[in-house]
Amino acid sequence: MRKSLARGSFPIVVAIVSTGLVPVVRPQPPAPSPPRKLLDQYCVTCHNQRARTADLLLDKMDVDQTAGHAEVWEKVIRKLRGGMMPPPGLPRPDTPALDSFLSYLETSLARDAAANPNPGRAPLHRLNRSEYANAIRDLLDLNVDIASLLPADDEANGFDNIADVLKVSPSLLEQYLTASRQISSLAVGDPSLTPVSEIYRVPPDLAQEDHIEGLPLGTRGGLLIHHNFPLDAEYDFSVKLLRNIVGYITGLEWPHQLEISVDGVRIFRAPVGGEEDNKMMDANLGVAGDALDARLKARIPVKAGRRTVVVTFLRKNSAESVEPLQPFTRDLDLQNMNGIPLIDYVDITGPFKATGPGETPSRRRIFSCRPSAATEELTCARKILTTLAPRAYRRPPSRKDVDLLLGFYEEGRKKGSFEAGIETALRLILADPKFLFRYEADQPGAGPGAIHPVSDLDLASRLSFFLWSSIPDDPLLEVAAQGKLHDPAAIERQVKRMLADPRADALVTNFAGQWLFLRNLQSAIPDRDTFPDFDDNLRQSFRRETELFFASIMREDRSVLDLLTADYTFVNQRLAEHYGVPNVYGSQFRRVKISDENRRGVLGQGSILTVTSYPNRTSPVLRGKWILENILGTPPPAPPPNVPPLKENSEGSKPLPLRAILEEHRKNAACASCHRIMDPLGFALENFDAIGQWRTREPGGVVDASGQLADGSKVDGPAALRNAILAHPEQFVETMTEKLLTYALGRGLEYYDMPVVRSIAQDAARDNYRFTSLVAGIVRSTPFAMKRAEPQP
Repeated sequence: MRKSLARGSFPIVVAIVSTGLVPVVRPQPPAPSPPRKLLDQYCVTCHNQRARTADLLLDKMDVDQTAGHAEVWEKVIRKLRGGMMPPPGLPRPDTPALDSFLSYLETSLARDAAANPNPGRAPLHRLNRSEYANAIRDLLDLNVDIASLLPADDEANGFDNIADVLKVSPSLLEQYLTASRQISSLAVGDPSLTPVSEIYRVPPDLAQEDHIEGLPLGTRGGLLIHHNFPLDAEYDFSVKLLRNIVGYITGLEWPHQLEISVDGVRIFRAPVGGEEDNKMMDANLGVAGDALDARLKARIPVKAGRRTVVVTFLRKNSAESVEPLQPFTRDLDLQNMNGIPLIDYVDITGPFKATGPGETPSRRRIFSCRPSAATEELTCARKILTTLAPRAYRRPPSRKDVDLLLGFYEEGRKKGSFEAGIETALRLILADPKFLFRYEADQPGAGPGAIHPVSDLDLASRLSFFLWSSIPDDPLLEVAAQGKLHDPAAIERQVKRMLADPRADALVTNFAGQWLFLRNLQSAIPDRDTFPDFDDNLRQSFRRETELFFASIMREDRSVLDLLTADYTFVNQRLAEHYGVPNVYGSQFRRVKISDENRRGVLGQGSILTVTSYPNRTSPVLRGKWILENILGTPPPAPPPNVPPLKENSEGSKPLPLRAILEEHRKNAACASCHRIMDPLGFALENFDAIGQWRTREPGGVVDASGQLADGSKVDGPAALRNAILAHPEQFVETMTEKLLTYALGRGLEYYDMPVVRSIAQDAARDNYRFTSLVAGIVRSTPFAMKRAEPQP
């Protein structure tokens, strides 16, 4: 049966073949990969060749082959991580699908980056003025007021150490030359110095009715001054009291004692106020003012060096005090009749009748030898200069460098003393491009574009300017000179040593100060009518709290997540009263435990809440933008042109809640897309007013801190916002890593740096995101430890 069937079938087969009707089996196209399916379902509707939304064409982009298109995929990752895409109101993938897609992209890009490492550019880097001042401190053991010598530096990418904007102009070079001359003269102790005057002003909104941190106990008001006295000599100290607009010195109804001390030793005391002074002021403003000015001026001998000068009033005890307690005001009008006199400024002038350069720390640092005869001078000069030059230049000086320095020494010696010659050579060091600029040579034999490790000496400079904003010290240079700094164990030991050093405070003042906007506090001036209790004391307390808080994370090597979650902070009495923390007395800061969940971490600190507000009200927009940029790493796009201003509440009309005002603003389609993302983040902090005090009501009604974030999470206050952020802790850690790496490299990050950022954060996760884990990951990374050889001219 089977055989006959086969025989019968043969003519049919032959017929089919002969007529060309053989069926062709076409291969079915492979099913799209999960990443492709997600893109097609949620993204391609807008991002295609026809719509060209944001000029992002994902319909033809091969998501299964990410190599060659890293820049595009990094944009996709940032938008998705920030919840910005798909836009609110459009279908969105569920969380597992989105996480899987992002994981696929990040893994693919990491693999591509490992196969083709790219350290980016290593641009010529001028020392900014903070680095210059720190380098002077560490080279010469001399602290200088750098703001009086050099202008502020430009910023980019959130920091002022970005090489691309640290330009050099003829005017700036002239200022560096002037600075080198003045600093050398001060460091050596030039006996030909002529008297100069320096004025130290009390901040206009500093409250002076109470003790100020750093001043002696038992005093009130005044100011603390760090002044460089260039020579052993006499100096004039002149104190001016605050006058109102017509020249009336207030607070003279009762007697007071004004005191000046230098390094804790009282050098001057004078009475101020009382019946006679008050009568004289009432009778003749000019005569009384001149008499008080003359009484509060004295010429005092002071030893050379940096001294701590305190000018303050002695505080009376309750038995002695007869003046009534009054609220502080500094209005310069006729109604400013405080019960206490106020210091306006202090003028220090000198030197007069100098007796010598003295024995200052800078002279001890510079003069490593002292010639006893003229025949010993050149040998001693060589020793001094070959000791200073390697640290100043961050590498051993060449013979040509040393000969040039000795030539300048000899020119100065011809015109004066041995010390004058050293001062002249020191001017050259401080103005030398090898001191002012961080230049990194390519590895010998490296062809243009070749990737190679930076030299150990250059790595030492990168490390010290990252952690200290200053030059390497001798232990670091010694390890580098031995060629051991690229060894992982060796550099880790140096990182731990350097973070434990007081010079690491530069990470607090320079890195955290800019990342967290603490520097902006100085220009924050809340409206006096709205916030009558705000003053400079509170402003400085805000800044000090956050600096101490960040320093505790760094010094104790805590998880960087504690920046958001820590159940402690640092307060003095002024700040504790502002926050409602009981049983804290005095101006000294101390660590306290936080019982209020809403106050935990930087999102509950007055510094952040003030710099993200307007003078007269909060700003959910500014606060939301700050969180997107500095906590989540997903900065919003710039606002479109011609956006209408927010319609504020007007006088005489019933005030509307801020939420209602912003909802009206969001009706503009051009504004809505970004505000839907920013505003809920900011509204979650609305219980904090514009100076960080807790409130339950706002103008227009009860505070409503509820909202829905871009990923659908519902929040109703600071604690809920923090928990929503911590649902994805890696996002905050990656943002902090991105900021740290930008600061460490002194350049803006590019798309090819992002796999490195994620790798550092992932490695740190295994160590609970400890601070040192992030730093160690950065210093071992390709962008930090490697460079690309430059094309030859």
